[in-house]
Amino acid sequence: MAKGKKVLITGGAGFVGSHTADALLRRGHSVRIYDNLSEQVHAVGTTGYVPRDAEFIRGDMRDLTGLCHAVRGIDVIYHLAAAVGVGQSMYQIAYYTAVNNQGTANLLQAILETGAQPEKIILASSMSIYGEGKYLCAACGEVAPRPRSLEQLASKQWDAVCPSCNQSVMPTATDESKPLQCTSIYALSKKDQEEMVLLFSRTYGVPAVALRYFNIYGSRQSLSNPYTGVAAIFASRLMNCNSPIIFEDGLQMRDFVSVRDIVQANLLAMDSSAADGMALNVGSGQPVTLREVAAELGRALGVSVPFETTGKYRAGDIRHCFGDISAISRLLGYRPKVRLKQGIQELVQWLKSQEASDCVEEAMERLNLHGLVA
Repeated sequence: MAKGKKVLITGGAGFVGSHTADALLRRGHSVRIYDNLSEQVHAVGTTGYVPRDAEFIRGDMRDLTGLCHAVRGIDVIYHLAAAVGVGQSMYQIAYYTAVNNQGTANLLQAILETGAQPEKIILASSMSIYGEGKYLCAACGEVAPRPRSLEQLASKQWDAVCPSCNQSVMPTATDESKPLQCTSIYALSKKDQEEMVLLFSRTYGVPAVALRYFNIYGSRQSLSNPYTGVAAIFASRLMNCNSPIIFEDGLQMRDFVSVRDIVQANLLAMDSSAADGMALNVGSGQPVTLREVAAELGRALGVSVPFETTGKYRAGDIRHCFGDISAISRLLGYRPKVRLKQGIQELVQWLKSQEASDCVEEAMERLNLHGLVA
C-alpha cells in the first residue's frame, strides 16, 4: 500500500493503538485517533499516549454520530477499541456487549451512512475466541476438548481430556482451523466483532483482516487495570512488593507476544492483500507457563517476592492455548523478532519510569462477589 494514507485508529490512545500510530507516522501516513480515554485504562486528566503529530478525537464506540465524524476521509481503519478482560466481562455483560459488539456495529454503520470508502479494515481479534487450544490424543489424534466442567475444576483436575475417549491429552499449537469455543462474554464479543467485520467485508467489497492477538505485553500497557494483560498484572504486583497471584497450579501455557511484533503484524496486514478476508493468529510461536512468566518478571525487576498459586479457578479461564503462526508467516511474511527474555527486559526498562497501583485484590473481591472464583 502506498505511503501517505489517512489512517483511523479506534482505541489509538492506548497500548497497541499508540504503538501502531507511532509506526504509521514514521512511515509517512497521517493518523486520526478515536478514543474515550477510559479511566480504567488511562489516568484521569491524561490523553493516554496520543502522538503529537496525530489528530485526536475523544469519542466512544457507542456514539454513532461521533464515529460518523471519525470515518470521513479515511483510507485505512484499525479497529482496536474494546473493553478488555475475561473476568470483568462475566459480570459487566451489558457494558462489554455495548462497547464491543454494538460499538463494532456502529463503526460499520458509520461507514455506510457517511459513504466513506476505506481501502482496508484491520480488526483486533483475540485468541480468547478459541477457548481451549488444540490438543493431541494418543488414541484419537488432534482433538478440541470441551470446556472443563465445574465438577472437574472443583476437584482440581486442571488438565483437559479427550472429548472422545476421556483420556489425557497433550497441548499443541492452535491454528486458525480450530473450532471456536468461547468461554467468556469477552471472548464471545471478540468473535462477534470478527464475524461482523468479515461479513461486512464480503458484502460491501471492503478488504478486511482480523488479527487474533495472543497474550500481548510491553511498554504502555495499563499497570493499574487489574483486568489487563497477565504480564502487566504480575508487574504491578511485583512493583508493589506483592506476590503475583496465579490461578490453578500456574502450569497453564500461553503465547506471550511483544507489542513490537503486534505492530509488525498490523503494518503487514495493511500493506498486503494476501490475507484479505481472513482471520490470522498473531503470536510468538513459543509456549510458556504462567509460572515462568512470573519468575522471569521477578528476576528482571530484581524483586524476590515469590508468586502465589491459589489452587483456585476463575470462570472463563482455559487451560492451554498457544498459537500456530504459520499462516501469517506464509501469507504476510510475519516473523516474531522479540523473544520473551528480551521483551521482558524491554518492559522492565519502561517500568522503571512508571508507578503502578495494585488493584488486583479489589478485582478479586468483585469476582468473588459474583461467584466467579472458587
